[in-house]
Amino acid sequence: MSSDLTTHRGHCHCRTVTWEIQAPTKLHIDECNCSICNLNGFQHIIVPKSKFTLLSGKDNITTYTFNSHIAQHYFCKTCGIESFYVPRSNPDGYSINFRCLERDNVEEYEIVPFDGLNWDTNAQKLAHLSKD
Repeated sequence: MSSDLTTHRGHCHCRTVTWEIQAPTKLHIDECNCSICNLNGFQHIIVPKSKFTLLSGKDNITTYTFNSHIAQHYFCKTCGIESFYVPRSNPDGYSINFRCLERDNVEEYEIVPFDGLNWDTNAQKLAHLSKD
């Protein structure tokens, strides 16, 4: 998709946790079938940490980890929504939930299935997404 970056904003349901990312207007979204993504409907836009800015709600975030404890899942303490997290596949970046992204600057998007159930075979396919 496009390499021209623009500012996208997003938030949790109650808008206590807000953030912005620098990403293309044409987005590639990975839809993972692993246990946690499948249950919560997370659709991934992975960006480098340098392209993510938390705007509000830092003190209203709680963290959940499991298994390897590399992934850091961040939830709003008020509404419970996980709008972003640090993924195990890209600990040097953030995964943004496309469902929490304001669509004002989205020109087009493509949702691509990602087989997270077979993590060991497929995780390396995401590693490049968090590189500047």
